[in-house]
Amino acid sequence: MEGKPREGTPHRGATAQEALDAMDRMVALALVSQHDIAQRLGLNVTDLTCLGHVIGAGERHLSAGDLAQHANVTTGAITGVINRLERAGYVSRQPDPADRRRVRVVLDENAAARVYAVYGPHYRRLAALAADYTPQDRAVLADWFTRARQAMEESLQEIREPAQADPQP
Repeated sequence: MEGKPREGTPHRGATAQEALDAMDRMVALALVSQHDIAQRLGLNVTDLTCLGHVIGAGERHLSAGDLAQHANVTTGAITGVINRLERAGYVSRQPDPADRRRVRVVLDENAAARVYAVYGPHYRRLAALAADYTPQDRAVLADWFTRARQAMEESLQEIREPAQADPQP
């Protein structure tokens, strides 16, 4: 039935706890998967995360500071990340034409192909899975992932803040 949109697969109802439990199991597996993919590409997980942001930025070419912000790492740590990505042949540093004091992180022309060779099967499986959902279902999923990411960012900020001293009785 080429050209005809799929109706989606019927799904049974789930409780909020069942959804959270399923998410926890998926996130745990994703962490292990990211580690193994990073190793296969000769990187660590932080470097792979940063490389993903560089690929995602496309021709916008992130500055080192922007990359640090996207990856939730310090500007000091991003220097080491970029050094490792550069040594591995994934990126290069180029001066920003608008501000020569800034450095842009530019993807090597063969880097995306190297990454997609490893990630390709994974994303094809996820695309096939997404096709089992209606456009409305996918809109709900996209909304949930977006809002869950925002909640996780808030939690990360709280975790990283210095612990508040408990008032003494």
